[in-house]
Amino acid sequence: MSWRDTAGLAVVLLAVAIVGCAPKMAPPPSGAALRYPDFVFPATPPSLASSRESERVRRGWEALQAGDTTGARREFSGALRANAGFYPAEAGLGYANLAERKYGDAVDVFTRALAQDSRYVPALVGRGDALAGAGRLDDAIRDLEAAVTARPALTDVRRRLDVLIFRHQEETLQAARTAAGAGRLDEAAADYQRAIARSPDSALLYKELAGVERQQGRTEQAAEHLRKAVTLEPSDAHAFAQLGEVLEARGDYGAAADAYARAASLEPGDKVSASAASARALAVVSRLPAQFQAMARAPQITRGDLAALLGIRLGTLLQSAPRREVVVVTDVRAHWAASWIAAVIAAGVMDPYPNHTFGPGNTVMRLELAQIASRVLELVGARRPRLAREWQAARPQIADLPPDHLGYPAAALVVGAGVMPLVEGTAFKPTRPVSGVEAIEVVTRLEGLLR
Repeated sequence: MSWRDTAGLAVVLLAVAIVGCAPKMAPPPSGAALRYPDFVFPATPPSLASSRESERVRRGWEALQAGDTTGARREFSGALRANAGFYPAEAGLGYANLAERKYGDAVDVFTRALAQDSRYVPALVGRGDALAGAGRLDDAIRDLEAAVTARPALTDVRRRLDVLIFRHQEETLQAARTAAGAGRLDEAAADYQRAIARSPDSALLYKELAGVERQQGRTEQAAEHLRKAVTLEPSDAHAFAQLGEVLEARGDYGAAADAYARAASLEPGDKVSASAASARALAVVSRLPAQFQAMARAPQITRGDLAALLGIRLGTLLQSAPRREVVVVTDVRAHWAASWIAAVIAAGVMDPYPNHTFGPGNTVMRLELAQIASRVLELVGARRPRLAREWQAARPQIADLPPDHLGYPAAALVVGAGVMPLVEGTAFKPTRPVSGVEAIEVVTRLEGLLR
């Protein structure tokens, strides 16, 4: 005998061990215990009043409850021969099949009864139990739900239904996880959706579905389901961190930073805090002009680029510098970095040319960057005088900038401070164009000295 034969019906009827509390539709056989107390007697509805067929159904039911399925079939079939439309007898035959674990046959017979009355509760319950025995849990749940909706007093059926729903959810969730682990992502997503349809308030299901959707590249859906998960479970730090990752991947850096921050507040840690800081920085960058965002890929930067980089990354330091007199510059009004050019000029970090132009499109060479960085170091040194004295005392050997060169003091200062390293051993390469990556690295080191 197969597992389904031996265990199928027992599982679906698990909740009916306490049988005495369920209302019965017909009296049990005199002096005998009911063989199938969970079966619902196929009572004759008023529209089918017939004393002869009803009596045969009653006798068939007594035989069935006594364990005599052959006698039960004889009575139910006799009622149908006398009246082919007498569907309570059809339901009785369905229960006879169910008693013999002939689940497929039982489903067919109960379906014939329901074709005549789709709300006939005994047939709905019987077909639901037969479908469960056949492993068709989705269909079984639908029938049993329809039965208890029509007749709420069937508390034993309600308990069976609850057991089925729990079992179905467990099987569906396990199937989803197995499919996801095997890379069958569409199948896994469909299983999670089915589970959510049954348990729409489960934060876990939304979070696991989002994990599958991220693997599918469906980040919009993943973000939506993670938002649902954290709404249902607002203390889940891991879900907030996942939401931050999805939003960051979608370029929504501000919302990502908020999600990371919430995760860090629930479960503090260096990793999530760093993610929040990174997302906040990216949020700032994402709002900047495209020219600035492209700087990291530039083989050489311009004076306008450098002014923007300094103004954005060192804005607080520049604002604290002594103000210069307003200088009229004639060639930056329409430039994308005009506001930052004005800021670096006002702070004395970069100078316009004598002809009152700034040359925002001119390429920056390493010596010019050293001179500009040395002025930033003077502002930093005002805050950190001990470090400033160490930088000023440094006299590095620079192969291509002797100490009497006009550019040596600035180069020595930035090398001594570790802001601009020498290249190719001891060379400075003063006339080499500065790349975007190099400029960003220099400004990053200047930022580090402020901490």
